[in-house]
Amino acid sequence: MKSWIATVITSALIAAAGSVAAQSTPVGVWKTIDDKTKTERAQIRISEAGGVFTGKLEKLLAADAKQDALCDKCSDDRKDKPMIGLEVIRGVKKGDAENTWEGGTILDAAEGKVYKVRMQPTEGGKKMEVRGFIGAPMFGRTQTWVRVE
Repeated sequence: MKSWIATVITSALIAAAGSVAAQSTPVGVWKTIDDKTKTERAQIRISEAGGVFTGKLEKLLAADAKQDALCDKCSDDRKDKPMIGLEVIRGVKKGDAENTWEGGTILDAAEGKVYKVRMQPTEGGKKMEVRGFIGAPMFGRTQTWVRVE
């Protein structure tokens, strides 16, 4: 009987550890928080295929946001595409540092500018620091995103 209880407890702990590890990746839905105004701006769904992470804008959250808005300030292939469904994160891969994903780009759709990006889940995957930068990470800004799912 004791070995059966020990097996059940061990299995539960392993399952819980796997759940935490899965949450420590950027995969999921994130609520973006503007680093200047501290207001909710959007929901981004990050997915992974073949080790490459991408993020699409799912919902605009700002009170004044127009859900049918187009990316009129974009200057690449996203120019004049609908904001909802727009791929705002491209080409990110697992970095060399622990708990870091980088090497891709992030689009600031409000400004139409593209930056290099580094993402680091924190607090067991409940939040994520997203840094957009030009050149080196020290030349950029960081937003803290909150996991929705």
